[in-house]
Amino acid sequence: MELNKRIDVIDYLRGFALLGIILVNIGPLLSAKTPAPHSLDASYWRFLYLLVEGRFYTIFTFLFGVGFYIFITRANAKGKNGYVLFLRRIAVLFLFGLIHVQFHPGEALTVYAACGLILLPFYKINKAVNLIIGIGLLVIIGISAIKILMVIPVMLLGIAAGQFGLFEVVSKRIKQVAVFTVIMFGLSAIGLLYQYQYALVLSEGVLFGREASRFINIGITIGPIVSAFYTGLLVLLLQIQIIQKLLSPLKSYGRMALTNYLLQTMFIYLAGYTFNLFGRVSYIETLYICLAIYVIQMTFSVIWLRFFQYGPLEWIWRAITYMKLPPMRRRTKAPGA
Repeated sequence: MELNKRIDVIDYLRGFALLGIILVNIGPLLSAKTPAPHSLDASYWRFLYLLVEGRFYTIFTFLFGVGFYIFITRANAKGKNGYVLFLRRIAVLFLFGLIHVQFHPGEALTVYAACGLILLPFYKINKAVNLIIGIGLLVIIGISAIKILMVIPVMLLGIAAGQFGLFEVVSKRIKQVAVFTVIMFGLSAIGLLYQYQYALVLSEGVLFGREASRFINIGITIGPIVSAFYTGLLVLLLQIQIIQKLLSPLKSYGRMALTNYLLQTMFIYLAGYTFNLFGRVSYIETLYICLAIYVIQMTFSVIWLRFFQYGPLEWIWRAITYMKLPPMRRRTKAPGA
């Protein structure tokens, strides 16, 4: 593992995860209206809970676990105390989260910081053991459909993926990735068809009750499987050069994941207050707002990273973690170099 080399596929996946996270977050933040029966809104609500809710958050959590392992490993390889730096890193993340939670009660940063602290001892545990424990916990908690607790096994699986060097060798293991993706597609299709049985009650306008609760709980249970399919599919698509270029803004979006995650909340509230949307916006209208935010954030990310090495909040995060100011401007090569 090269000490400072970014793993592009992780940035693409982070950006991809952010696209889905805002779709779910915006409804509660703007107090979107309850969908009317047999409406486009009701169809979109079902789409969110079938294909988006819990799927992208899981990918983001998994990647945090991967980053957890890579960060400590690279710090240790440079002769630094990776554990101390990591503890400082998650302390800063927790502070960001404490501020963010005042505006977004369901925010993830404080949860990630707490789980990172809990899982720190697993850094030294054998990778196969971490994999087995992670899968075992995921099955048990998934069956129980306790969403908040899913973070721990998913993050642990991310640590195991980092230990196996999964993303460093992924381009050399495309056949295995393809087989994995096909298997996850099959399992996802079965799970989603089963979940969809309970989605039909939403056509009657019932968003709460036993059937609706069952619909949501099944979604939590199968969430990691669908997330694994999405991840495998994107990795396969990124092997096609033209698709990789078309999706390049997604890589910039993911490189500035912390900044963009927090800015999503800011833009949602900005839209809400500017256009008086609280309690008045429909679910399908939240999609249009998200599309506008995508364009703004991706454009900003691409332009910013042409001139700077880190996103604004990533730079602050790094500065406090290492207790020194890292160079912000992107280095340019001298003529003839």
